[in-house]
Amino acid sequence: MVALARSYARGPVSLGEIARDEGISSNYLEQLVSRLRKAGLVEATRGAHGGYHLAAGPSSITVGQVLRVLDGPIAPIECASEDENAGLCDRATECPSKAMWERVRDNIARVVDTTTLADLCAGIEVQT
Repeated sequence: MVALARSYARGPVSLGEIARDEGISSNYLEQLVSRLRKAGLVEATRGAHGGYHLAAGPSSITVGQVLRVLDGPIAPIECASEDENAGLCDRATECPSKAMWERVRDNIARVVDTTTLADLCAGIEVQT
């Protein structure tokens, strides 16, 4: 997504180019882009000058959106997941560390939800 954000003003980029520049497998990248397309974060353009591009400007897409599409709800541990249907252990109601893990989750969510792709491209230091 950062590669697409960097090329946003120049237009679509081929997956082959991204895979080569980022040193990742084209097959793996295709799987990721497919999920990002279904979520509406990435669009494809066909033709000689086709490729992939962000569906919105880099300042409009947060790291949190991307992470949730690719990895699911933020969950440092299962019982502290953003997913209300996540499993709970038998000790969840009496667990002394559950509240701490929920704070960890909330702080991770706050950082990724306030950091955009434009921020990553600009190298802006994220406020914690």
